[in-house]
Amino acid sequence: MLAGLRLGLAWIFLWAFVDKLFGLGYATPSQGAWLNGGSPTKGFLSSSATGPFAGFYHGIAGAGWADWLFMVGLAGVGLVLLTGIGMRIGTIAGAVLLMMMWSVTLPPAQNLFLDDHVIYAGLLIALLLLNSGDTLGLGRWWSRTALVTRMPWLR
Repeated sequence: MLAGLRLGLAWIFLWAFVDKLFGLGYATPSQGAWLNGGSPTKGFLSSSATGPFAGFYHGIAGAGWADWLFMVGLAGVGLVLLTGIGMRIGTIAGAVLLMMMWSVTLPPAQNLFLDDHVIYAGLLIALLLLNSGDTLGLGRWWSRTALVTRMPWLR
């Protein structure tokens, strides 16, 4: 079950990356594709940010470094979840990314404080703590490599 949830979350992250990269017309129109010069952060952060962090998010909306960090984060977390390699770094980074996405629109429109970003962040931490990368993934193999044996934080 955990492996299935891990792979499902991998798909969510990787799909967001691919859609924003190519502008497949789901969340991102083709003219807004990153490859066509669009910014994956500008539209949402500049128009939707509310609450106590709105000024921060308006300030970074469309910044090249923010676009790169966001896209590398989506792809990296997706690949970590897909392979089960580097779960410690990937799931923590994913949880931070999700909590930042949650904090863009505070309070959330549908609930006083809770939305799917918070649930997904909690699920990522659970997947880490329960070693979900070992089942239907390469996590067990990765944890036995010489590199991870020397630097266990890479697990």
